[in-house]
Amino acid sequence: MLVNNEQIIEALWETVYMTGASFLFSIIIGFPLGILLVVTRKGHLLANEPVSKVLNVIINIFRSVPFIILMVAIIPLTRLIVGTSIGTAAAIVPLVFYAGPYIARLIENSLLEVDKGVIEAAQAMGATPGQIIFRFLIPEALSSLVLALTIAIVGLIGASAMAGAIGGGGLGDLAITYGYQRFDTVVMLITVAILVILVQGVQSAGNLLSKKVRRS
Repeated sequence: MLVNNEQIIEALWETVYMTGASFLFSIIIGFPLGILLVVTRKGHLLANEPVSKVLNVIINIFRSVPFIILMVAIIPLTRLIVGTSIGTAAAIVPLVFYAGPYIARLIENSLLEVDKGVIEAAQAMGATPGQIIFRFLIPEALSSLVLALTIAIVGLIGASAMAGAIGGGGLGDLAITYGYQRFDTVVMLITVAILVILVQGVQSAGNLLSKKVRRS
């Protein structure tokens, strides 16, 4: 095996860093978009069909582009934002563009699961749209939202591994550079095992948190 423990630990840290940073920025973008997708729907709190249609089209466009193609397509933008198209920081940009719209859809689905009776009851009490969203809609969907965001993190872990294909760093880069290109099966197996453990850990934590916040 051509890699040492320090390289594996560094690659793991880069993957965690990429996933965490891109998840944070993706939530900043995706969460408000998800809420807007719901409340601007016909018959909802802030019904606005033109806005709803535009948002749906934009999100569908980004979601229809495979991540590996998206990474290459926005290289000029990545260079503009971080000054380079190679490395861990550069990989965060396409990860955000990939995960932001995905999270928006997950948020939308979770919020749509809330019983309309909850909204109607809040309106009957004289609550404003903002109060309904943050005091009724989101709290009622919290358990589902936790599971949705867990799915998003798992997806980002997989995407961060793909980022290694164009020098994004992390476990994916380690697997391609030392495993695939140098035909080192051991390195490939180690990286796969670490990724599986990461995913299992995140999913288990998400499931546990979801149960704790679930409303009876």
